[in-house]
Amino acid sequence: MAQKLVVCPYCGCGCSFYLVTKNGRATGIVPSNNHPVSRGALCIKGWNSFEIINHPDRLDTPMVRDHGIIRPALWEEALDMAANGLMSIKNRYGGDAIGFFASAKVSNEENYIFAKMARAAFNTNNVDHCARLCHSSTVAGMAASFGSGAMTNSIDEFEDASVFMVIGSNTTSNHPLISSRIINAVKQRGAKLILCDPRCIDLAPLSSIHIRHKIGSDVALINGFMNIIINKGLEDKTFIEERTENFEKMAEVVKKYTPDYVSGITGVEPELLVKAAELYASTKRSMIVYAMGITQHITGTDNVKSCANLAMLTGNIGTPSSGVNPLRGQNNVQGACDMGGLPSVYSGYQPAADLFVRNKFEKLWGVDKLPEKKGLTVIEMGHEIEKGNIKALYIMGENPFISDPDAKHMHRALKKLELLIVQDIFPTPTSEFAHVILPAACFAEKSGTYTNTERRVQLSHQALPPLKGTLPDWKIICEISKRAGFPMDYNDPSEIMDEINIATPSYAGITYERLEQGWGIPWPCPSKEHPGTKFLHKDKFTRGRGLFHAIEYIPPAELPDAEYPFTLTTGRIRPHFHTGTMTRRTAILDREAPNPFLDINPEDAKSLRVRTGDKIIVESRRGSLKLPVNVTSNVPKGVVFSTFHFKEKNINDLTLCAVDPVAGIPEYKNCAVSIRRS
Repeated sequence: MAQKLVVCPYCGCGCSFYLVTKNGRATGIVPSNNHPVSRGALCIKGWNSFEIINHPDRLDTPMVRDHGIIRPALWEEALDMAANGLMSIKNRYGGDAIGFFASAKVSNEENYIFAKMARAAFNTNNVDHCARLCHSSTVAGMAASFGSGAMTNSIDEFEDASVFMVIGSNTTSNHPLISSRIINAVKQRGAKLILCDPRCIDLAPLSSIHIRHKIGSDVALINGFMNIIINKGLEDKTFIEERTENFEKMAEVVKKYTPDYVSGITGVEPELLVKAAELYASTKRSMIVYAMGITQHITGTDNVKSCANLAMLTGNIGTPSSGVNPLRGQNNVQGACDMGGLPSVYSGYQPAADLFVRNKFEKLWGVDKLPEKKGLTVIEMGHEIEKGNIKALYIMGENPFISDPDAKHMHRALKKLELLIVQDIFPTPTSEFAHVILPAACFAEKSGTYTNTERRVQLSHQALPPLKGTLPDWKIICEISKRAGFPMDYNDPSEIMDEINIATPSYAGITYERLEQGWGIPWPCPSKEHPGTKFLHKDKFTRGRGLFHAIEYIPPAELPDAEYPFTLTTGRIRPHFHTGTMTRRTAILDREAPNPFLDINPEDAKSLRVRTGDKIIVESRRGSLKLPVNVTSNVPKGVVFSTFHFKEKNINDLTLCAVDPVAGIPEYKNCAVSIRRS
């Protein structure tokens, strides 16, 4: 039996384990006792991740659509059809008629050359990925406040925090190995937990304070905290004076957010607001921890800026066990952003609109002119397909048929494309529309680096040869780019990282040689002598001074009314992951949660005369679904919850495609629905 250390393919925690193989097949998993994140432990998804490697549903033959019928093809035919089709559309309509979806599931090296191909071979900045749907508001909001859009502190530092403010994060379900740090700190060291979540999630019994504010009222809530802190003189005046700007404008806005005023918006008792604000401001080791309950709103960027305001107000930033800590959803969503899988930046968040940056990449990549125009987001590409302006889409490891809001809109868009290329490890509802399907090697069948939520860049080792009939994503990308007239000649992913070192200042010192010797390096790492950066903004912010933002509360885009009296919110559950492509092909995980459901409060269930297991019809202005009910006090009265893992009952058929005007992130967490017995 052989064992190779690989990075877990699921959430952003960045756990690693030894994959056990025998006779060319994955047979089990052994956790790494010394790994700094997982420390000998794994969640239920990690323990069972080897099952997908051997699954019979794996794509193992290229497919092409011939006169409307999808059929098997040789690799040469499929690659030629993909590349020639893309070039034909570029020549007829221009590069901006093509969209490229990068992936939070493939390596840094693969995302880097995918974005490079889009810009250099096809002359478009239409490059985006699923961060648009989860943490684009983090990138925008934290960059505006601090100059860097990433988690400020490390997972290790959770162990020494005195106070956690967890807001909009069901941490035990979505980031189990990070939640264990919070749980241990509370139980073993007496750390305090302020939980801000409308639902009664698993962390609630451990909390010192549980604030169940109304969905979409986060700005008002945090402004209320800041009002209390300022009025009680608990702000860090020295930090504000020496390291920030625009404090006066922010303070002027929050004057009206008194406890009584905020209570009217959030539904939270004034006394509880005061207690929470005082507790957060009581120490210099208070950590804000958030996830998509903060980001997935039309005010997602404002929510993130508000978290940054609160941290700066109390000086809880730039020091150990403090900061603003967004938990990224997928194992390489941070890396896909870092590598330029976004429509306005190259790797390292270097702006594509900057002439100096473009000249740098033109010289490095050997091209005459790179595109200047800002590209389209995932959501914008869908709209432009429907308008007839986007003719082709190249999707690598994404499943927008299920994941996009108001999903029927994406269904219509996919049908209109002249060319859809899907590169994946499993067939998906999205691939059913494809003209070319390219079967990729999975996480265990290739080497590469992945960047976890704390910015730790780790090397994942190839444990098995690629499944017969598949190729690693980086080889597929190179083959298509070569056929499009822009050859990228790499012999190994390490050679791509050598180029990333040159192109990306924050990754300059992160080499395979160094990664082989340890457990990963957190960026920024500007040289080969640099140890990496455990926490950000130690002596100054990336932008110089931290910028306070004066933010007013804006209500959600769609509020309940007489016709649609309930608020629907969505999220993940512990056994499953995103659109279920991998976890629903894992026997133990699918056994734990085989069917979709709708959580509903007991009072609402009584008024509707339904019990757990009864079928109801939930309807929004965009569609309807029949779902079984789960009656639980975990959701407040007037709120219902469901998850987006089930393609046969896709809750995103109902969700709202209103977006944050800055980050373009959709408002998944809030839409109005009606419910009736079926």
